[in-house]
Amino acid sequence: MKNNMKTIATLFLLTFLPLAAFSQDFSKSLAEAKTSYTSGDLSSSRFAMEQMLRSLDAEIGKEILKMLPVKMEDRSPNLKEDDVTGGGSGMGMGLFVHRSYGPASNQVTVDIINNSPLINSLQAVLALPFIGNSGDGSQKVVKVQGYKAVLNKVEGMEGTPSGYELQIPLQNTLLTLTADNAKEDSILKMANSLPLDKIAQMAH
Repeated sequence: MKNNMKTIATLFLLTFLPLAAFSQDFSKSLAEAKTSYTSGDLSSSRFAMEQMLRSLDAEIGKEILKMLPVKMEDRSPNLKEDDVTGGGSGMGMGLFVHRSYGPASNQVTVDIINNSPLINSLQAVLALPFIGNSGDGSQKVVKVQGYKAVLNKVEGMEGTPSGYELQIPLQNTLLTLTADNAKEDSILKMANSLPLDKIAQMAH
């Protein structure tokens, strides 16, 4: 029901927006959705709207990439490895955004997934801090820019330094920040450089 409402609301909104602001594929899908709906072919109209939403998610993803930090500490972004995918309402997940910083041996990655299946389990952990905080310090509940998050320590392989993974639920979107060879204060500093409010607003 929620996905159907999103589809209807998006179609209604975009009817009043200039098509030049969107990709050619988006415009084509919108035209096909209207034509199929008018002819009574609701199944084809729905499919076209799902394609349209996929294009919209991809455009949103590109805008989010523009908002990410220019660097993560001394690590530069690997722009050629940027990945943006729009899943569309028919695939369960919608928006997916990925960016990495630095070389493979000392990397920071940012992954943003809309409607992630992990959201519910993370929210349960965050609701009960005594579950989220392990006795050995390998997992703890932290706050980043007012958002509760789960911080996991990731042990390195064969004596290599450990890193951290930070999972931040932003309404129905999960942002995961991972950092190799990092300390706790370092990954939290990097997390605070992310525009979390803007990402939550755009990805919702």
